[in-house]
This record gives sequence, C-alpha cells and structure tokens, in this order.
Amino acid sequence: MPAVTQSSLPRQLFTMTWPMLFGVLSLMTFQLADSAYIGQLGRDPLAALGFTLPMQQLIIGLQVGLGIATTAIISRTLGAGDTVRAQRLGGLVVMVGAVMVIALCLALWLMRDTIMNLLGAEDTLLPMIRAYWIPWLVAAWTGALLYFGYSVCRSHGDTRLPGYMMVITSLINIGLDPLYIFVFGWGLPGAALATISAFGIGVLVIFPKLLRSGWLRFDLHELALGRALRQLNSIMTPAMMSQLMPPLSAMLATALVASFGSAAVAAWGLGTRLEFFSIVVVLALTMSMPPMIGRLLGAGDIGQIRQLVRLGVRFVVVWQLLLAIIWLAASGWVSRLFSADAEVSDLLSAYLLRVPLSYSGLGVCMLMVSVCNALGLSLRALAMSVMRLFVCFLPMLWLGAQIAGITGLMSGALVGNLLAGFMAYRLYRAGMKQLLASTGS
Repeated sequence: MPAVTQSSLPRQLFTMTWPMLFGVLSLMTFQLADSAYIGQLGRDPLAALGFTLPMQQLIIGLQVGLGIATTAIISRTLGAGDTVRAQRLGGLVVMVGAVMVIALCLALWLMRDTIMNLLGAEDTLLPMIRAYWIPWLVAAWTGALLYFGYSVCRSHGDTRLPGYMMVITSLINIGLDPLYIFVFGWGLPGAALATISAFGIGVLVIFPKLLRSGWLRFDLHELALGRALRQLNSIMTPAMMSQLMPPLSAMLATALVASFGSAAVAAWGLGTRLEFFSIVVVLALTMSMPPMIGRLLGAGDIGQIRQLVRLGVRFVVVWQLLLAIIWLAASGWVSRLFSADAEVSDLLSAYLLRVPLSYSGLGVCMLMVSVCNALGLSLRALAMSVMRLFVCFLPMLWLGAQIAGITGLMSGALVGNLLAGFMAYRLYRAGMKQLLASTGS
C-alpha cells in the first residue's frame, strides 16, 4: 500500500472501504430478503427465525474474531518479507477455523432444546425450529469457511475479490429463495438451503483462486505450529471474546422480549435484521480502517491515526443520523412490507420510530472497538464491548421494559446505544493518551 498523507487520507479510506461496503451491503440485502420471504409464511416461521438469530451471531462472533487475527498476523508476516510463512499461516487459519466452527455447530445442535427453553421459545415452535436448524447450521459452517477465505484475501491487500463474491453469492441467494421456499414448498428450511447453495458456489470459486494465487499452503509440518498457534491465539482470543459479547447479549435480550409473546419476538427479530442493514457502512469501515491504522502505527505516525479516527467518527455520526430520519419516515410502509401480521407490523413500526435514532452511538462504539484492536489495545476493546452490552444496553432494556412494557424496552435500546457510543469514545481517547505517552510522541 502507498504511504498515506493527510491530503490522501479520505481517498485511501474510500478506496479500501468501498468494495467491503458493497459486499457487506449485499449480504445484509439477502438477509432482509430472507426475512421478507419468511414473513409471508406467517408469524410462527418469523418467530422461529427470531430465536435463531442469537445463535447466528454466536457463530459470526467466532469467525470474525478469527478473521481479525488472520488479517493482523498474515499482514505483519508479509510486511516482514516472509511470504512462505504467510501462505502456511493462511492454510492454518482455514483449517483451524473450519474445525472450530463445525465443533460449535455440533454443540448447538446437541443443545438445541435446552437453548430454546432458556430463550423462552413456545413449545409449538420447537418442531419448526428443529426442522430449520439442520440446514441452517450447515449454511452457517459453509458461510464461515467462505469468510475465512475472504479474510486471507484482505490480509494480502485484496478487498475487491471478497466484495465481488459477496455481491454474487447474495444475488444467487435472493434468486433461489422464492424457488426453494415457495415453488418447491420447502418453507422455512428452504431459506437455509438457498444459503447453502449460494455459499457453496462461493467456496468453489474463492478457494481455487487462493490456491492459484499462492496465498494458501497446507504443508503445515514445515510451520512451527506451537509458535503459530500462540501467535494466532494472542490476537484471536481477546477479539473473539469481544465479538462473542453481542450474541450473548442478544440471547438475553431475546429472552426478555419473549416475555411479551411471539409477536414481540418476530418484530424484534425483524428489527435486528434491519439494524444489521443500517450499520453496513460501519461494518465496512471496521474492515478497512485496521490495515491503515496498523501501517500508520508501524510508521509511528500517531497524529495521522488520530486524524483518520476523527474522520471515521464524524462520518459515522452524520451517516447514521441520516439513516435514522429515513427509517422514521418509512416506518409504516416498511413494517407492512416485512410482515402481513398486524400485531407484528405495529410492533416493528414502534421499533423503527425509536431504535434507529441510536445507531450513531452504536456505530461509534463498534468503530472504537475495531480501532483499539488495530492499535494493540485488545483488552480495552474487550472492555468497550462488555460495558456497551452489560452496563449500557441490557440494563436499559430491562429498565425500559419495567416502565413501559415492550415499547419501553425499545426506548431502553435507544438510550443504551447512545450511552455506549459516548463511553467507547471516551475509552478510546484515554487509550490514545496512554499510547502517546508510551511512544513519547
């Protein structure tokens, strides 16, 4: 990558971010399409999907934590000029990731009834959830394998191939959804089968490309495995713990929402999907900024890092506020689009009138976690995640529910996200002061 100057900083950020933006946007679009199609099946399939979302976030947390470590370690190794070791590390990451995710999927399947009972799922939903979980877990594993391939690409500075493939697989998924769900009559499991088909095609494209590019090697007997695994674990564990906080919080939030009935769970699940879509720009920035920050940190240019972070924060705040206005204006139409059930539609409309106003705070918090991981402040990043969810978000949900029921719970989400953004930025500034003092800048 070329050297970053102050005048080129916005351009460099844009160049690194736009492929990830369109890629992640396409992933969120197919998830929204899934929700829209499933919503036409009725309340129960939508509620079954809502109970699955916390488990999906758990798997995503594991794969993203490993992806953060992948990008950091392979990029650092390439910077040191050891290309062969970087290739073997790529092979190690893919193998370790595949085994870890399949182990988690098996554990979730074996504990499915216990998990659903803890989340408060109604007995009438359990047969539908069991039928959905087999193809859904296979889809989750296939998606994780594809994600590890994307991580290897990004670590070599290629964000275009992952971005293009995210768009292609998402379009395939959207095209197969109505065929599998309605035409073939597979219902809710058909949505997961469409995802398996799309991600499977992605795997068949991305891994031959990685092998042809020489970015993967599996002669791991030549790799000092103990040292490599320790290096991987030193970054992966704090990052993974940070990524696993949201699904744990989502499980607790879903259990709280479930006390208000299946319509509330269905609306909350749809709102969560819309939230994923709303923070797509933030997610793209969390993928594009860390390589830039790492390069600047290696050069000792702390001033440019601070400038880059300020640029990112200002953009996130303005962008998310604009999106909140759009959701406010379109809340009635969107709620009717995503559910034919009147009660679910009304609750989703109430969600869209409240929670999106807090996405600027949520975006700032997510960005600060990513920035601190890139700065080597992984424990501070973990503290941000813990405080956001267990000091700000969940307590505000509970308090809001006690005061005003399900709509109060949604207002609590608004307050909690805004508090989290303020807290995270303060923690980042304190960490940056410590970093400046340690480097003598």
